[in-house]
Amino acid sequence: QVQVVESGGGLVQPGASLRLSCAASGFTLDRLHIGWFRQAPGKEREGISCISRNGGTAYYVDSVKGRFTISRDNAKNTVYLEMNSLKPEDTAVYYCAADTALRRFCTGTPGFYTYWGQGTQVTVSS
Repeated sequence: QVQVVESGGGLVQPGASLRLSCAASGFTLDRLHIGWFRQAPGKEREGISCISRNGGTAYYVDSVKGRFTISRDNAKNTVYLEMNSLKPEDTAVYYCAADTALRRFCTGTPGFYTYWGQGTQVTVSS
């Protein structure tokens, strides 16, 4: 059974940085595609970024390109989302999710992911 747990959210001012962590258990990262998603009140959940089981990054949504970076630490079985130059519109609950499918690349589509964390709140406000 795969479990993922997010951490690192908080309240920050516009322009600040945060690093979210997604700790996986049950499978090692070389067997998992990991995706980061967010959901703001009244909006649909959207894919932000993902990293494939082979370590290649396949996806960043346009609104975060150049500001967010996904990475992973295989020794810690943890995926990170480094978020810089945060904006108020980045405010949302952020989720990570795991996909065990054997496809070559990860995807930013929520429906492809089976295992979800509980989410961590990120609030960007002055």
